Formats: sequence, C-alpha cells, structure tokens
Amino acid sequence: MTADDSRNQDEINEQSGVPPEHPADRSSGDAPASGAGAPAEELARLAAERDELLNTLVRRQADFDNYRKRVERERREEGRRGMGRLLLELIPVLDAFERALRSHDTPAYDEYRKGVELIYRQLWDTVAKHGLERIAAGGKQFDPHFHQAIERVGTREHPEGAIIEVVQEGYLFDGRVLRPSLVRVAVDPEGTGGDWSSAAHHRVG
Repeated sequence: MTADDSRNQDEINEQSGVPPEHPADRSSGDAPASGAGAPAEELARLAAERDELLNTLVRRQADFDNYRKRVERERREEGRRGMGRLLLELIPVLDAFERALRSHDTPAYDEYRKGVELIYRQLWDTVAKHGLERIAAGGKQFDPHFHQAIERVGTREHPEGAIIEVVQEGYLFDGRVLRPSLVRVAVDPEGTGGDWSSAAHHRVG
C-alpha cells in the first residue's frame, strides 16, 4: 500500500466513524513480548558468580595465612636448633674456664685469675643472653630428666638419692636439656640402693 492509498483509507475510515490506525499498531502486529524476565535472571547469575569468587578469595587468603605462619614457625624452630648447636659447642669452653679457675686458686695467680674470671663472665653473660641456663644440681635430689649419675656413694650424711657432688655442670636451652649434669649420688650403705651408676638420663624434647 502506497502513502496515498493509506491517506485515502484514513479519510474513508474517518467518514465512516472508524478511528484511524496508529503507525505503531501497523508495525507491532500481534507479536508476543519475549525476554521480560531475562534481566533479573542475569543479575542473579552474576551475583552467584560474585559470591563464589569472594568465597574462593577468602579461602585462598586463609590458606596463604596458614602457610605463612607455618613457614615462620619452622624458621624460628630452625633458628633455635642452630643456636642450641652453637651453645653446645661453647659449653666445653666454659668447662675449660672453670677448670682453670679451680687449678689456679693460689695467691701467686691472683692477677691471672682475675683476667680469666673476667673472660669467663663475659662468655657466660653472652650465652645466657641467648637462653643458656645452668641446671641446679648440687644438694638437689637426683632427677633422671636433668642429671646423669656416674657413681653411687654409700653415706649416712646425706639422704637417699641426694646429689653430693657435681662432676660436670649440666645446661638447659629454651627449657630443654642441652647437656645433663654428671653427678655422684648418695645411697644408704646398708640398703640395696638404686643402680645410680647406670641410671638413664633423658633429654627433654
């Protein structure tokens, strides 16, 4: 239909009382509406994907934090083990100083002794600052967790199981036995006593 025909049809309709046809009505026809709910479904899908990504990110962050804490803990443990090995190697130096101080306890060696004592105190202050502790043994009751008995001595002057002499000092590091104290232990001379000479010692940790 041409434009002139369309105008003629509108004039005929107007004369007969029929309302003119709107151009939009001609183009729309009877085609049904489609896709009305599509935007809402798309938003819901995008929101679900966003939530999943956020949950994944939170899990990855938690995994990374756990990994970082584990690495830091292992690094600290390795540092303590390294320090423990170093202190264990320095303990014989302390032993040598102590023997030197005992063997030169005479007036002729006063100046020498003062110098050795100064070096000894400096060394001890240094290792103590890094966590080395001396195990209390003299006059204590024998404890296989901290002391190693090398001899049992029958005596009535000390109670059964008392440490009567420290042969070699023992040391702790970070609360654990680095080296047990070597001791002599009192036993009842008329009793059977324990087998202190072969008593096992245990290194804590």
